[in-house]
Amino acid sequence: MTTSFALSDALRSEVDQRLRAFVDRQRPLVSGPELSPLLTAAEDFLAGGKRLRPAFCYWGWRGAGGDDDPAIYTAAASLELLQASALIHDDVMDASDLRRGKPSAHRRFQAMHEEAGWRGSAAQFGEGAAVLLGSLLLVWSGEMWRTSGLPADALAAAEPVHDLMRTELMCGQYLDLLEQAHGDSTFDSALRVALHKSGKYSVEQPLRLGLLLADRGQAPWIDGLCVDYGQKVGIAFQLRDDVLGVFGDPAETGKPAGDDLREGKRTMLIARALSAASPEQAADVRLLLGDPKLEEDGVERLRGIIEETGALAASEEMIKRYLDDALMSLERSPITGEARDALAELAVAATSRRS
Repeated sequence: MTTSFALSDALRSEVDQRLRAFVDRQRPLVSGPELSPLLTAAEDFLAGGKRLRPAFCYWGWRGAGGDDDPAIYTAAASLELLQASALIHDDVMDASDLRRGKPSAHRRFQAMHEEAGWRGSAAQFGEGAAVLLGSLLLVWSGEMWRTSGLPADALAAAEPVHDLMRTELMCGQYLDLLEQAHGDSTFDSALRVALHKSGKYSVEQPLRLGLLLADRGQAPWIDGLCVDYGQKVGIAFQLRDDVLGVFGDPAETGKPAGDDLREGKRTMLIARALSAASPEQAADVRLLLGDPKLEEDGVERLRGIIEETGALAASEEMIKRYLDDALMSLERSPITGEARDALAELAVAATSRRS
């Protein structure tokens, strides 16, 4: 199964056009030589991505009976601003050097400071500028959503979920920091972080927003589908991201191999490995995980432990099980035809072995 239908060039193009148009409207407010680097960084950061979140929102809308209203593309595209905000802040917290194969936002601003020969700490300037850029995109995501052109009653029906989604994301980011500070985590605690930080706002809530926008919250089956399909795809999506963060091809992930290990991410994959590890293996994980200078031999040792403990195989099996359960739930739902086919494709695309 390919993603040519659900993630078609036409859908991507609609999302991209609306993002460019929205940023263009902000240009008079973010102009001049001092502010233009901020706008340029925003434009460059928004140029990449698979547009999964807008796609789940759009096909949720269509699945609940919405027509091809141009305004839905604008509302759905606003989720890319939220995604960009989260990624920029996440890179600062993880001290990541790269995002999508290019310097992360804080490294970009740090380099600008260094090249200009300005006073003070270039690293501190870079982090501060990136935090502000991420916050600006968060503000813009709300503005783009509100001014999408959808009817007021549709936006009102979805607004509580829109608010909840952003709260869940911020709480998930904090829980992620907390897990790394504690140094140990169980699979359940890692799952909680993954759901709040990524799974819910990547799949479940964008889908729910699209359904509510079209249906105005009347159909009793919406919540059940969002949990049985959306949440399960979201968990499988994050499990796949965990695997790619350790075993992924840098040419596809846009980040150095094993970067999640250097950043010390306490993922479901790591939690499962620790729970099954021997004392010697567990000691090695605790010693190596989170070392920013971890060399290739250390990365290979951690990869070996993850495979030897069965954590990798168990994660692959969980991804398959969650995906299969989600697709069965979709088959049982009232959604039919083109929308159901598209949502099935999206589930596969979100959980595939490619980044």
